[in-house]
Amino acid sequence: MEAFALWTSAEAAQATQGSTDGFWTAGGVSIDSRSTGFGDLFVALRGPNFDGHVFVADALAKGAAAALVDRMPETLPPGANLLKVKDTFQALNDLAGAARQRCGAKVIGITGSVGKTSTKEMLRHVLSRQGATHATVGNLNNHWGVPLTLARMPVDSRFALIEMGMNHANEIAPLSRLARPHIAMVTAVEAVHLENFGSVEEIADAKAEIFAGLQVDGVAILNRDNPHFERLAAAARAAGAAEVIGFGEHPEAQARLVKFASHSSCSCVAAEILGQPLTFKIGAPGRHWVLNALGVLATAHIAGADLAEAGMALADVTAPKGRGEQHSLPWRDGGSVDLIDDSYNASPPSMLAAFAVLAMARPSAARGRRIAVLGDMLELGGRAEEAHAALAAGLVREKIDLVFAAGPLMRALYDALPPQMRGHHAVNSTELLQPLRRAIRSGDVLLVKGSHGSRMDRIVEDLLTPAPQPRAANGW
Repeated sequence: MEAFALWTSAEAAQATQGSTDGFWTAGGVSIDSRSTGFGDLFVALRGPNFDGHVFVADALAKGAAAALVDRMPETLPPGANLLKVKDTFQALNDLAGAARQRCGAKVIGITGSVGKTSTKEMLRHVLSRQGATHATVGNLNNHWGVPLTLARMPVDSRFALIEMGMNHANEIAPLSRLARPHIAMVTAVEAVHLENFGSVEEIADAKAEIFAGLQVDGVAILNRDNPHFERLAAAARAAGAAEVIGFGEHPEAQARLVKFASHSSCSCVAAEILGQPLTFKIGAPGRHWVLNALGVLATAHIAGADLAEAGMALADVTAPKGRGEQHSLPWRDGGSVDLIDDSYNASPPSMLAAFAVLAMARPSAARGRRIAVLGDMLELGGRAEEAHAALAAGLVREKIDLVFAAGPLMRALYDALPPQMRGHHAVNSTELLQPLRRAIRSGDVLLVKGSHGSRMDRIVEDLLTPAPQPRAANGW
């Protein structure tokens, strides 16, 4: 294989049992014509509401090296390179399997009800300091995202981080068998996606499917503080795990928290990782970051990375966009407002963790308040209203000053709050924008959080957009 090429035409054809004319090389793999880059192999997948073959010409016009198809597109530019297969989805999986087979990377699978993407990013940050690290982009963790991630994996990768998500049972097992991880990490099991499961135990069993593809002598890294640890550990051993390592505050955790101090922008930690004492700082605040960092360090050590160097790298970790990213915004009265963007997703445990982070924040002015701006938590099933109302106790406990809420489910929380904590309730995030903007004043600290479907990111985008400046009287 040429040094710069992820796939040559011959390699891709052999992996997919397809046919292609001529010679081409691809430096990447894409399934979305809108983001296809120059030199990519564009895979024309079919979904419930689209057919990628319609966009083949667009992808090739953007400079795609070739298109992987199972039927002839209606329009093609002259000289277009096609890789013809029986089924494009199966071919993507075949590419993934071939990429996994040819690469000697230590493969790490990551799942969990909460924290899997931020933990994956933390691990990527740590390992990339010590070797070529390939990782899931964003949250491409489903039946398309996992094979796409593997198909994009460079042959010289030392570490590979494969995030695996699910909404139903029997979704993670095939992903794990495709990725064949050497290490499988479960961040936590919580009451998320309950509308698709009969109990939290069923959710634990679905997360345990990550062990289905665990390699011989594979290791499971589990949250020792989680009530489902023993259930997960038993599943890992039944799947052939050679070792189960727990992380957390539990006295039997092999990656154990000794003590920590969390500040408004960082956390300082003393821990014992697989028998080695370690003191480190994380550049993100909150107990949930601290606990997941223990799992990250244990995973890095088992994967062959230097533990002390991994610990030092955590100081540069910051919360990703939508998952706790912090901003300081100039405000209309001449001061500033601090924004914690946790708008990407939400569940009851992640809400409580976010409230704790907000409680630690220091308003930049004496008049500043801590304000929670919250959207509906989705996929909670028949107890959704009860779960929302129960958040009120956490907000009161953390002494949050005001709550602005969006969505029909958040009405239950809003009504459960003491009157002095009620800022405003609206039917959706768009309708909440103006009441929120009118209420904000310099010195305030805002947390914005909700499930992805509640579109709380609209509020973040609005707050991050500078207000238009008034035009001068002369029109200049």
